[in-house]
Amino acid sequence: MAQFYVDGYAPGDPFVSAPHPAAAERPPSVPETADVLVVGCGPAGLVLAAQLANFPDIDTVVVDRRDGPLEVGQADGVACRTVEMFEAFGLADRLIGEGYQVNEVSFWRPDPVDPGRITRTGRIPDVEDGLSEMPHMIVNQARMLAYLRDHMARSPRRLEPYYGLHLSGIEIDTSGTAEYPVTVTLAHLAGGEGTGASSTVRARYVVGCDGARSSTRAALGRELVGDPTDSSWGVMDVLAVTDFPDIRRKCAIRSVGEGSILIIPREGGYLVRLYIELDNVRDEEMLLGRSVTPEKLTAVANRILHPYTLDVRDVGWWSVYTIGQRLCTRFDDVPDGPDDGPGDGPGRLPRVFIAGDACHTHSAKAGQGMNVSMADTWNLGWKLGAVLRGTARPELLHTYSAERQQVAHQLIDFDREFAALFSAASGSAGGDPDPEKFQRYFREQGRFTAGVAVRYPSSMITAAEPAQHLARGFEVGTRFHSAPVVRLADAKPLHLGHVARADGAWRLYLFADRRHPGETDTPLRRLCDHLASVASPLRGYTPERAEPDSVIDVRAVFQQHHHDLEVTDLPAVLLPRKGRFALVDHEKAFCPDPNAEDVFDLRGIDRDAGCVVVVRPDQYVAHVLGLDDHAGLDAFFAGVLTEAG
Repeated sequence: MAQFYVDGYAPGDPFVSAPHPAAAERPPSVPETADVLVVGCGPAGLVLAAQLANFPDIDTVVVDRRDGPLEVGQADGVACRTVEMFEAFGLADRLIGEGYQVNEVSFWRPDPVDPGRITRTGRIPDVEDGLSEMPHMIVNQARMLAYLRDHMARSPRRLEPYYGLHLSGIEIDTSGTAEYPVTVTLAHLAGGEGTGASSTVRARYVVGCDGARSSTRAALGRELVGDPTDSSWGVMDVLAVTDFPDIRRKCAIRSVGEGSILIIPREGGYLVRLYIELDNVRDEEMLLGRSVTPEKLTAVANRILHPYTLDVRDVGWWSVYTIGQRLCTRFDDVPDGPDDGPGDGPGRLPRVFIAGDACHTHSAKAGQGMNVSMADTWNLGWKLGAVLRGTARPELLHTYSAERQQVAHQLIDFDREFAALFSAASGSAGGDPDPEKFQRYFREQGRFTAGVAVRYPSSMITAAEPAQHLARGFEVGTRFHSAPVVRLADAKPLHLGHVARADGAWRLYLFADRRHPGETDTPLRRLCDHLASVASPLRGYTPERAEPDSVIDVRAVFQQHHHDLEVTDLPAVLLPRKGRFALVDHEKAFCPDPNAEDVFDLRGIDRDAGCVVVVRPDQYVAHVLGLDDHAGLDAFFAGVLTEAG
């Protein structure tokens, strides 16, 4: 939820930040130095750039080999978790307003009576009830990138990419003494061809988001390991007239002998994407001769859809891909081995990272590529910001590769099984011996495809021994599952998770016990007194001139109806003073929404004891503690943050 005017009323669009002085100093060509150099303006690169754009004191430079912004994107599926993430940038409403919302999935297979015809075998909800407050959306990738660039342009640094630059070399100084230890050579391109010119950028950190043919990955000497090829698929965005009844529903269709189709309706009411399976035997001549055309793909689609027909009137975009499941062993420049010390060995701190397709590739059928790629840099961005600002220990950067490589490995395993089940029985006249298997698998794996199945292992930022019994619905290591509440100050119904912005702050959600917050000796009051004291982690880790919630943001949820509480009942830490006028922030306290299920019941919170839920800046639950466990809370932050100077 956006806040503004804290430093005085200003006319104009309040969602455009006041420019940072460095914004006026942007050079016309790529600068010589950078805190973070982002290579690539795809989904991973622009999520990282958009997040770092919120840190005006960090010098971020973004480059891309294209001549300008992407105009037609390939990826389209936006998982529920990704929409949750876009809410942190204030972009979810825009995405939902423009996109196609996936509500149901239809399954079609050969008719048991007449296998030459397909018949509908079932419909299921695309997303199970209660999984997320956000829907599964279909939006063109190019539009999502435009949203992110707009966010960057509105940021204090007015961040814009530099185009026509291709990373051609990296040198890393591992001595630990260089201010800018990574030297990057950038070749200048025009129309995708080299001009002979080059530039050099010295950076503190470099992140390669430059796709499956990543030059950043190659410069690090890392390789994608796994299956080099998969079955071939054609993909088309089409405007068509058809008698197929489910053309505006997501469909998984399997025929006998002719292959499979995945239908994805697109935004706007008319456009449809078709993923069309091509057989390496039946379509060998077309594939080997590279003679695939939209007309030939349409003919294959009509064979699969029989007895229905598809009359394609216009093709917006099409391609053929044969991408297998491949994965890097690490997502940074640290040599393989344990991360246990400084220097030039396995334990040295990382300086170069890779993300997205640069470190994991897979088929497009499960719609996970763009989503997992953006989640990579959503994980990395706040960590780079915290280390560069000096508020977190540099060892924090080791957790990026450890966390995201494990997620990518799970994705590869899922994608391999999903792709195999999707294509099963397409070539056998006898049909699938268990025709409902794919439908069951799709339903069972719904949490994974929605992007909410990730669970990070214990580390310096994910507690190994949480008091999980106090909040069973906020499982440590998983994303903070939002729930409806009412803001105490103005009775506004909202989702608790939506108060978190992409600003790099940790969140402390204090779920109160049953007692009234106006009482002076309650567990919550004692904790708030501790957080306001000189021994508080808020005092210890927040820089002197920074806002009091810039590093650790404290929120509280009370059990009482909002009519039974007054703002004057709140402890001072829930009424922080901010800005040059020392204005009171009234938006830190919440109560259950009387028109929705109570958040305490919905998330399994112990009403008698209450609890503290510690949430990372990327919205993953880091710890659950008792309200009286002040020492445990202090110890957790002591292992992550650095004391303010």
